[in-house]
Amino acid sequence: MKMPLILTALVLVGPPTNGADLESGKALAATVCSACHGANGVSVGSQIPHLAGQRPAYLTSQLEAFKAGTRKNALMAVIAPQLSADDVANVAAYFAAQPGAAPDAKSSLPAEIANNHVNLPRKLGPAYTRYLLKNYPDTKQLAVYYANKVALQAAGAGNALPDGSELFVEVYSAKLGSTKAPIVGTDGKYQPDQLLSFSGMARDSGWGANIPAMLRNENWNYAVFKADRTRRTDINQAECLACHKPKESTSFLFMYKELADASRK
Repeated sequence: MKMPLILTALVLVGPPTNGADLESGKALAATVCSACHGANGVSVGSQIPHLAGQRPAYLTSQLEAFKAGTRKNALMAVIAPQLSADDVANVAAYFAAQPGAAPDAKSSLPAEIANNHVNLPRKLGPAYTRYLLKNYPDTKQLAVYYANKVALQAAGAGNALPDGSELFVEVYSAKLGSTKAPIVGTDGKYQPDQLLSFSGMARDSGWGANIPAMLRNENWNYAVFKADRTRRTDINQAECLACHKPKESTSFLFMYKELADASRK
């Protein structure tokens, strides 16, 4: 049976766009959203929702909720406020126009996010200064912070950390006493037990050049390593970039003051 003309047109053009610019939406999806949701709305991980085929009104309402802060997500709290009303309409219409994704479908991380220049040194020895011990009561862990000379000197002078800066963190489980509470030393810090992981942030010329501007932390890259010093490939660098993005005024560091104080001792 011949398909009615009006129905044929609906099949050919897909969901209504309400005047949205699909090409602009596609460009935004490819340069920013792809870090988590994939360029075509097929997410890069099982904990991230697919956006392909979702209704534009739903996508618009969720982006507006992230912008207003009524829906909480650390990464979207950084991205959404940077989107204009046109950006929201365009990207919502673009994802809505994509074929729906199978539940187990998965996109690869874009190269600019997957590529990571941070390498864990064989030893955090003389080239790195231990500048902070920090208790984390919620997880019963102790973090040990290290910085190289470039970072330490810049912070000590009250300057932004330049290219060549490297900072690493060792994370240990705390030794527990008979009551299962962490054992605290005379310095007030937990006593370390098992080494759990390392994390690192470092920067050098050009390292941030291909990272989308909405996520870019100048030239900083971020990485997480297992206790055996191998790189964790299940960590999405985009989350690290978004987490540190609001700290631009302190060289994207959460512990800039502690680093500066340590350099003056």
